[in-house]
Amino acid sequence: MPGWVRFVAWASVVVTVAAALGAAVLDVVTPAAAREAAGATPGWVFGLPGATLAIPAALLLHRAPRNAVSWVVGGTAVLWAVDGLAQSYLTFALQYDPPLPGGSLAFWLVQRFGAWLLLGLPLLLLLYPDGRLPAGRWRPAALLSLASTALLPTLLMIVPSEIADARAGSQTREIYRSLDLDPTSLPLPEAVVLPLLRFAFPAAVLGVLVPVAVVVSRYRRDTGEDRRRMRWLLWAAVTDALVMVGTLLAPGDISSFTLSLAVTLTGAAVAVGVLRPQAVDIDRLLGGTLVYGGLAVAVVLLDLAVIAAAGALLGDRLGDRDATLLALLVVTGLYVPLRAQAWRLVRRWVLGEREDPYRVVSGLAERLERSDGPDEQLMAVAAGIAEAFRSPYVGVEVDQPGGRQLLAEHGPRPVAVQSLPIAYRGEEVGRLLLPRNGVRAHLVTRDEGLLADVVRQAAAAARASSLAAELQHSREQLVAAREEERRRLRRDLHDGLGPSLGAVVLRIDTARNLAAARPEDADRLLRQARDDVSAALADVRRLVHDLRPPALDDLGLAGAVRQQAERLLAPRVEVTVDAGDLAELPAAVEVAAYRIASEALANVARHASASRVRVSLSCDADGALVVDVADDGVGIDPAAPAGVGLVSLRERAAELGGRSAVSCPPEGGTVVRAVLPADGGGSGVRA
Repeated sequence: MPGWVRFVAWASVVVTVAAALGAAVLDVVTPAAAREAAGATPGWVFGLPGATLAIPAALLLHRAPRNAVSWVVGGTAVLWAVDGLAQSYLTFALQYDPPLPGGSLAFWLVQRFGAWLLLGLPLLLLLYPDGRLPAGRWRPAALLSLASTALLPTLLMIVPSEIADARAGSQTREIYRSLDLDPTSLPLPEAVVLPLLRFAFPAAVLGVLVPVAVVVSRYRRDTGEDRRRMRWLLWAAVTDALVMVGTLLAPGDISSFTLSLAVTLTGAAVAVGVLRPQAVDIDRLLGGTLVYGGLAVAVVLLDLAVIAAAGALLGDRLGDRDATLLALLVVTGLYVPLRAQAWRLVRRWVLGEREDPYRVVSGLAERLERSDGPDEQLMAVAAGIAEAFRSPYVGVEVDQPGGRQLLAEHGPRPVAVQSLPIAYRGEEVGRLLLPRNGVRAHLVTRDEGLLADVVRQAAAAARASSLAAELQHSREQLVAAREEERRRLRRDLHDGLGPSLGAVVLRIDTARNLAAARPEDADRLLRQARDDVSAALADVRRLVHDLRPPALDDLGLAGAVRQQAERLLAPRVEVTVDAGDLAELPAAVEVAAYRIASEALANVARHASASRVRVSLSCDADGALVVDVADDGVGIDPAAPAGVGLVSLRERAAELGGRSAVSCPPEGGTVVRAVLPADGGGSGVRA
């Protein structure tokens, strides 16, 4: 940043604050009688807004000196403060006869030059946020609006004194005429000046309409960061409107304080919008300001209406003083106890039932109890959240097997939605969809806590829906697997064993016919029949082994695993099989444990290059069967994708409601562990 810009930024702060302090000091030392004689307003009323505007102006000039908005805010701050100082000094100087030196300059600043404050707001609206006037069709309209606003300050500087000061009282005019400094007035005829002044006053007001229309157009057109900047200006407008309403409703004259507050909030909003629009969630701030500001105004209006009604009912029977006192007593005794309830009712009407968290949670629980299926539960969650938070749209999206998604919606879906994750025991099972824009789309901290409680119930419902879908999918898979297994057995029996046995019958019949005449041929056919029967027996053994390994019935689980380990790994690998006191296990658990151990041993034989393998079969405290297969081989590369064998391990354990894991300890090797519930999960097992 150039040095002169830094100097201007700090000089504007110093000048503004000094002028505001000077105005306050002069107001203190000026007698009230002198101020009443001059019919003047205290200067600090104008100096204070300039002082509060100095800080955002300095920040803007320091951080964004190339943005014209910074110079508009800085110039406005200085002009406010100087106008306040001139007002205070003018009143102070007029109490002396003759007036103090400088009174004429102060008069000119107040009566003539101060009108240029009118140009600050249209300029700010037209230049915000990038410091450039609107382009296209809005450019001529913007220039015309600035010209119409500048017409009144220009006329007030050049018209003769007797016309410019006509609005003041006769005594004030006489005092002001003693101040002969009027360097900018021109000898214009009254017939020309008065019509121009009559036109200039409404033109200055109408000149703000085009800048407002430009702001609305930019807000509707902009997106992303630019739209966030425009929302800061919108927030400033909302707060200013609330401050103005508060000024009208508040007792006493507090306009000077509310003016300073409005100017301060506007300057702060402009500074944040230009420099760091993402520093605060403006959507949430804007929504909260609209909601709670509107609620506060509504309750104040209700208070005034109740007091006015009480006074009207009692005013005819009593004196004014007694009626007012009695009205206040009635209001205090009857209305004040109900005021908190009235606030809750209004808030519930605007925001829903989030004022009563217990009612929201219990109501949603009751909805879920009345819902039969998973789809109805999701619809109950969406409807419950929409009712509790008065949201025009709520969607509950649940993930399902196969990448599918189940969506339950309440209300028409808006263009922009925000997604909140729904987690169940640390696992994301779905998403909650809410509107991204709008007053009711923004939540305060307390509302977020309530929403978290509601989402926990939504998570349970979503999980139930997901589990129901998974259960249905598993049933379909079981039915399909059973029918596929039956088809395979039928094919093997029909295409393999059946023709083999049929051929045996034919050979035996042929051998019987040849036995007497050709015994050698009969013997050859009987040998072929014997071979066919042996092959058929081998097929039967294969089918039986596929259904359930015979070694499990002959040797038991530990013996069958030991036999399989020796067959696959001996003698090159030392194998140890440890089996504790295994209780009687369901057939499904035995088959699954045998298949998992066999697959793990086969992986060791193919990939591990191990010298020792230890297989452990034991039952844990819950009675579940734990299968451990540990080797001292090369382990598994973390980047290697899971093969068919590892996937098969997980599937076999999952079929029984168990789990499996494959790990590589730091000391080397691979450990395969499977935990199978002793009840077998209530399902069959794939051979």
